[in-house]
Amino acid sequence: MTLYTATITLLLVMDPLGNIPVFLSVLQHVEQRHRKRIILRETFIAFIILTIFLFFGQYILEGMHISQPALAISGGIILFLIAIRMIFPHEEEKRTRQVGEPFIVPLATPLIAGPSTMALVILLASHSPQHIYLWFFALFIAWFISTVILVFADFLSKILGGRGLTAIERLMGMILTTMAVQMFLSGIEQFFHL
Repeated sequence: MTLYTATITLLLVMDPLGNIPVFLSVLQHVEQRHRKRIILRETFIAFIILTIFLFFGQYILEGMHISQPALAISGGIILFLIAIRMIFPHEEEKRTRQVGEPFIVPLATPLIAGPSTMALVILLASHSPQHIYLWFFALFIAWFISTVILVFADFLSKILGGRGLTAIERLMGMILTTMAVQMFLSGIEQFFHL
């Protein structure tokens, strides 16, 4: 994987455009002037969580005796399921509501630093540990783009509208589907030493 593909994959899994409706729903009871500060704080917490998993996640895997092929196959399956949910979203998932100011849950985790994103950074680090700082840079770029998109969530929601956001999310889901299948096939290839 290159810096470009790692960044795009991380960005697709973080799904900032798909998270816009959920973020706006969760923050609907928060004053407009406080929303950007909360989004910046939550995305920063998510970045810290993902950085910890990037640098120390492989030691957790080693402690649990999980092999690279198993991680690649399971990562491919998880990404595939996420991609299917992006292409065919469930309405009840979009109706997340919370009274008051959210802290860590549900914005930082699981929406940004969810299980799939954590699994992906662990997969990157364990697959090519010699390029760990390249993966960190890819994570930083994907996180930065996600943060900018989410900070302007109100503005983007007005410009793109519900249908525009749905169309973009489904297109991202299609791209993620092919990446998930490739990751799954790579894991099978590693397992059978093809």
